Amino acid sequence: MAACLTSLSLPSATHPHPSPSQSHCCRLSSHAPHKNTLFSSAIGFARPQCHRCCGVTSSRIENSHALVDDDIHALLQILPRDLRRNLLDDSNQHHLMEVILDVGRPPQACYFGDLGRRCLRKTEVSEEELEYAQNAIGELGGDNRAGIVGTLHRISAIRNKKGKVIGLTCRVGRPHRENMDMVKDLLEYGKSILFLGRPGAGKTTVMRGISRVLSDEHLKRVVIVDTSNEIGGDGDVPHPAIGGARRLQVSEPCMQHKVMIERGVMLIGSAHGKRIEDVIKNPTLCDLIGGLETVILGDQEARTRNSKKSVIERRAAPTFPFLIEMRERHYWVVHRTDKSVDALLHGKKPLVEVRRRDEQFNVVTERWKTDD
Repeated sequence: MAACLTSLSLPSATHPHPSPSQSHCCRLSSHAPHKNTLFSSAIGFARPQCHRCCGVTSSRIENSHALVDDDIHALLQILPRDLRRNLLDDSNQHHLMEVILDVGRPPQACYFGDLGRRCLRKTEVSEEELEYAQNAIGELGGDNRAGIVGTLHRISAIRNKKGKVIGLTCRVGRPHRENMDMVKDLLEYGKSILFLGRPGAGKTTVMRGISRVLSDEHLKRVVIVDTSNEIGGDGDVPHPAIGGARRLQVSEPCMQHKVMIERGVMLIGSAHGKRIEDVIKNPTLCDLIGGLETVILGDQEARTRNSKKSVIERRAAPTFPFLIEMRERHYWVVHRTDKSVDALLHGKKPLVEVRRRDEQFNVVTERWKTDD
């Protein structure tokens, strides 16, 4: 853990010693009735045995902060042969985020960082090529997603109004270790944490890593509940990336809340969004930060606050005491949820903690900054 990494606002004396209690990480969806999906994981870095037998190797990247064994060939096998060759020869292959196949349009490859996206060829994707990819993937789930057994890769589909698949997004799944030192100290508190970020910000990757830490280092009992098997990979046998964690699979997205039947556990969750304000304004997710209610103030209190008599207040304690905005892959803003929500509802800017990596990839922490 980097030396500069510190806790958000609790005094260091309150750090609890990790105990072998139960913990869950959650994937939150604004479409699910209860919004929560439990999961945690531990990371290993083994390629599926079938690819070893075939003599196929995986793309592997190592440095002092990250270890990636992405088994890229398993994903490339579902693509047309010319696209497969194109990507195998790509010097930026380890930055590949996803491949987009839309009928009637040239196929595209999307990359992390400033690499952006590029067309893989000038000719358009045909219905036959899309059908080939679908057959290689197998049946799509109720959320229009599927995985590749033994890997962390996932595929999502776009359908027309008749239900026919007309597009596929093939996302590369990689088990990283690099972000754990940005959050390890917060895990010592045993409090629930909500990660907020745009698609591709690294929420799923971080939660796999947190699950590894909770399961293998904190010796907690960890369970994954994820509707599309994004965390632990597809198939009945979980990917080695989740280590000692177990998994509860969900047959349909609408059944997600019924799988989550346990109480009194630590939750690590993720939701789509950019800022904490997005959660406050979302009627489906706002209960996670305590919910909102209208309160009528007395005359004296209204004068003290310099506000109207009818105001919106936080209704209860947040489900997640900590909320982390993943504004960039290596730039996080940490909120003490109750204090930040109250400040925003009172028209003030919250005090936050910024965690980022410098040019040497060390974690730099800036405490008690006014969030701008």
